Amino acid sequence: MTSRKEGAADAERETEMLDAIHEIFSARIPFNRVLGLEIVSLADARPVVRFAMREELVGNFMRGILHGGVISSALDVTGGLVAFLGILHRSRHEALETRIARFGRISTIDMRIDYLRPGLGARFEATGYALRTGNKVAVTRMELRNDGGELVAVGTGAYTVA
Repeated sequence: MTSRKEGAADAERETEMLDAIHEIFSARIPFNRVLGLEIVSLADARPVVRFAMREELVGNFMRGILHGGVISSALDVTGGLVAFLGILHRSRHEALETRIARFGRISTIDMRIDYLRPGLGARFEATGYALRTGNKVAVTRMELRNDGGELVAVGTGAYTVA
């Protein structure tokens, strides 16, 4: 049985880890800033990533819709976060520095995106969850919705985690 002291220490380590993820995501990955991606939630290993529509993200200038590359990038980033959260859970008893170092080893192996409708909206939200996290590969499912709650695109990604 876990003591209260151990439980408090675990909670503190998790808070430090989540703060580190936010720092890496926001400050150390320039492409995330270019897209305007922000982490809204990492609860239950189901990240929520949000971004606002801007002129720079338009793919079809006649209709003012989101570029397909932005859609796939947002879903890829979300899938990578899912993979990272999965390996963090598996390594929760390791030192913070060791766990953060794992982030640098994650890379996309394969990704499939299904574009379901035009990317119309003022804001978009990508969510994801793990289908499976193994010792070497994580497989994730991601969705992108507009501010009206419409499903714009879905994706499945495979990521190295070893």
